[in-house]
Amino acid sequence: MRSRWVLLVLVFFVPACAAPVRTEPAQPSGDAAQLLGQLVVAERGSMAGYDREQYPHWSAHENNCNTRELVLKRDGTDVRTGSDCAPSSGTWTSPYDWETWTKASDVDIDHVVPLGHSWVSGARSWTKERREQFANDLERPQLITVTDNVNQQKSDKAPDEWKPPLVSYWCAYAGDWIEVKHHYGLTVTEREKTALSEMLNRC
Repeated sequence: MRSRWVLLVLVFFVPACAAPVRTEPAQPSGDAAQLLGQLVVAERGSMAGYDREQYPHWSAHENNCNTRELVLKRDGTDVRTGSDCAPSSGTWTSPYDWETWTKASDVDIDHVVPLGHSWVSGARSWTKERREQFANDLERPQLITVTDNVNQQKSDKAPDEWKPPLVSYWCAYAGDWIEVKHHYGLTVTEREKTALSEMLNRC
């Protein structure tokens, strides 16, 4: 009889399943501030000679996929694609503004460190092959699916000129920006470095 009452009590207190909630973006490691301190500080160069065609994208991959399509598949939920690898359905949540979209045409694949910005912070002297690697980098946090008009607002701006509308994402965004710049040996300005440091203070 006693074991029966214990069972009844346990059943009574089993909590109902909570509805799934969206989690906040992952935070950068403690190395971000250290990596920021290692970046070379220099004035931004000129945009003279810049052309997106000097950054070949989106590169072809296996199974008829290109880099853009791979990022859409990686960042989306329940993404379905045709034989050409283009998404036919799915859901994408943009970390910049936390808006959710169900059409691939409503999102862009953002280069966290923009192509034009890389040009004025060191990439102008790169080979075309190096710029192609930068524009299609799936290993570093360089490519991310975001709301298209937010990406257009960002354009080629650095963090001292533009930040994601979602303030809670600033820490992660700064960490990604720093990691990419550090890996590719790109420079930062004093104002850019200050903005990044302030964003890391929100971690």
